[in-house]
Amino acid sequence: MVKFSSVALAVLVAGFSGGAFAQDKPTLTIYTYDGFASEWGPGVPLKDGFEATCNCTVNFVAADSSIGTLRKVQLEGDTTEADMILGLDTAIAGEARATGLFADHGLDLGHLALPTTWTDAQFVPFDYSHFAFMHDTNTMPVPPTSFEELIALDDDIKIAIQDPRSATPGLGLLVWIKAAYGDRAPEIWAGLKPHILTITREWSESYALFLEGEADMVLSYTTSPAYHIFDQDDHTIKAAMFTEGHFPQIEVAGILKSSDQQELARDFLAFLTSVEGQKAIPTTNWMFPVVDLGVDLDASFQGLPQPEKTLVLDEAEITANSAAWIDEMLAAVQ
Repeated sequence: MVKFSSVALAVLVAGFSGGAFAQDKPTLTIYTYDGFASEWGPGVPLKDGFEATCNCTVNFVAADSSIGTLRKVQLEGDTTEADMILGLDTAIAGEARATGLFADHGLDLGHLALPTTWTDAQFVPFDYSHFAFMHDTNTMPVPPTSFEELIALDDDIKIAIQDPRSATPGLGLLVWIKAAYGDRAPEIWAGLKPHILTITREWSESYALFLEGEADMVLSYTTSPAYHIFDQDDHTIKAAMFTEGHFPQIEVAGILKSSDQQELARDFLAFLTSVEGQKAIPTTNWMFPVVDLGVDLDASFQGLPQPEKTLVLDEAEITANSAAWIDEMLAAVQ
């Protein structure tokens, strides 16, 4: 999820007869999106926690989006410095898999708690939420309960969404509508057109418009209200729950075949999906953890409404059709 450090290079000093020499620790280079690697994101506590046990250095390299990380590795190919990518999601995993750049992770993930059963051999999930539209109860006390109700509102009710070509939430909305309405998707997009204030490149731009009052609703996540509760004690920002169901975003990480730190990368993924690693996720990335944290899940997440129905689409169908669906959406809203 794209969300609301300085790193010192470490050396291991070993003593030998005749003098002491500095021996470089192995470095694990992880491409991720900027929000994850920021000083307020989960990258900092995950780096600190893993480095305390691995005798290594974790180096996060940030792109402007998770889609950007994939494009960067595609350009670099086998010459990439990345050992792994962290922050893709299930809507783009099929495209990433088709590149042939990713290795099997070889981990037992039977302990995970997700909306769907996880059997992927290459990608490891680390957080999840469902896509939803945020509203402010001060200005919209009764939100729409479906896409069709949203379409039926006065045209002066505006929404901010993200571009599916550059932002995973934008792609998630595309897949959500297709999963809910199938061949009726162009009709839904045409109905949404009068309500679309803007289509931003990234999530942060559209969310800022919502917080500034420029948009009445914004595409985000069912867990986004937790941030406002935790950080601001603000309970007025809520997710509108739709009767047709919601599509989940499950964020994943994958090891690159070209990496010379395969074992270290697997160790990081094991740490990432451990209880200790997962404790860093909720109040930094504002998503649900993929393991049951019990009482350690912050109170801001307790009681958040969740969809009665989780929508699904086959990965192969998304991969084969996403480009056509993007063209279909753009033709309807432009």
